[in-house]
Amino acid sequence: MRNAASVDAIIVGGGIAGASLAYFLTQRGMTDVMLLEREPQPGYHSTGRSAASLVEWDAITTLHQLKAQSARFFRNPPSGFSEARLLDPTGILVLFQEPMWTAAAQVASTLAAYGTVANLLSVSEVIERIPVLAPERFNGGVWLPEDGRIDVHGLLWSYLRHAAEHGAQRRCGVEVQRILVERGRCCGVATNAGEFRARWVINAAGAWAGKIGALAGATPIPLTPHRRTIVTFDAPAGLDVRGWPLVHSESHHLYFAPESGGLLASPMDEEPMEPCDAHPAELMIAQAIDRLAILAPPLVPKTLRRTWAGLRTFSPDRVHVVGEDPRVPGFFWLAGQGGCGIETSPAVGQIATDLLVDGRSDNPVAAAIAPARFSVR
Repeated sequence: MRNAASVDAIIVGGGIAGASLAYFLTQRGMTDVMLLEREPQPGYHSTGRSAASLVEWDAITTLHQLKAQSARFFRNPPSGFSEARLLDPTGILVLFQEPMWTAAAQVASTLAAYGTVANLLSVSEVIERIPVLAPERFNGGVWLPEDGRIDVHGLLWSYLRHAAEHGAQRRCGVEVQRILVERGRCCGVATNAGEFRARWVINAAGAWAGKIGALAGATPIPLTPHRRTIVTFDAPAGLDVRGWPLVHSESHHLYFAPESGGLLASPMDEEPMEPCDAHPAELMIAQAIDRLAILAPPLVPKTLRRTWAGLRTFSPDRVHVVGEDPRVPGFFWLAGQGGCGIETSPAVGQIATDLLVDGRSDNPVAAAIAPARFSVR
């Protein structure tokens, strides 16, 4: 490797997006890579606070395509990639009330084209699986039998381990303070640990991606972090929930799933806020319990084990932003993953790698996630 102060690519952000890119870049031969993380360890923010699930269901076609492409990686990762399996196919159950149910049933019939297995369940078939549900609160469900829980820790550290084995550097506790731009091209970063120069600077800063973009004078893409709250609690006495899938109700803005012998639940809140170390709000915790009381009354807990919150960062069209900035050459966006950064990381990491190594990608999704769509014409 050349002098550590001059590399091919600097990745700003050590969450799942940055880690996946480091992995795929080094697999393609770009091994002179430096990953910079402000926190003491990778994956501290959104990556470490997710529901850790693959849900191949999305109303936005681009996101569904990215999830379906990534699912193939999770089910059949490269030999030796991880010590344990990445995906536990516990299934995902998505519930709907009318008029959403009729629309969902029509969408489900089209998913096979993307390789997604989706079965329609009647109310009685849903109740057979999850008997605590109130049958009058939904009209049917979409069953995704091949989806389930992702081993996020194993995925993140497998990306990082293999990247390091192929030469990538990882430096934590390093905060980017300025983006270096010379003669109109991005050429590096200035940090609390000194200046580092590179042919490419990749903005994988999660909730802080908008601020990093502003430092570069890049296209002003409005990326907005939104808080998402999760609570955990004991299952009712005598009820074994360990084999349950994640149950997601679009109509009630609620999901719940098994967690460490008990359950977790989220009110699927999306409160916009500045990037920060997110903490749960009492109102959102109360909403989670209220919505459980409507959809699955027997699950309402008397006490909670734990609460936490993370930030999900969205672009205006709620689709990823991946590609070289139209305004500042050498500055590359890998941002706006919303709530599906983990479950789309294989596909997005490979698209970004294609663009950085080859200057183009054959993936048909690449154009839909390019930052050029936000350029002022």
